[in-house]
Amino acid sequence: AQKVTQAQTAVSMTVGVTVTLNCQYETTWSSYYIYWYKQLPSKEMIFLLRLDSGSSNARNGRYSVHFGKEAKSIDLTISALRLEDSAKYFYLLGGEEF
Repeated sequence: AQKVTQAQTAVSMTVGVTVTLNCQYETTWSSYYIYWYKQLPSKEMIFLLRLDSGSSNARNGRYSVHFGKEAKSIDLTISALRLEDSAKYFYLLGGEEF
């Protein structure tokens, strides 16, 4: 069985600061992929990052992910927040690349 949990459902921060969204997951898959997305208020979906189960960290501009495989955590950090970062952030767990 696979399960993903985001601790924060809403975060309010000041422009310019750094924020980390803490998330936990459970999976029985030995090999898997994690995809981070953001959904703008317009409902447009934007792909941010992809990691595989052999990764530990990833970065895409101001977005970075720390993958704590032992702790089953996958935390997204956004540095130097901007107004355009206002969005819903979520991730998908996949057993094979899609």
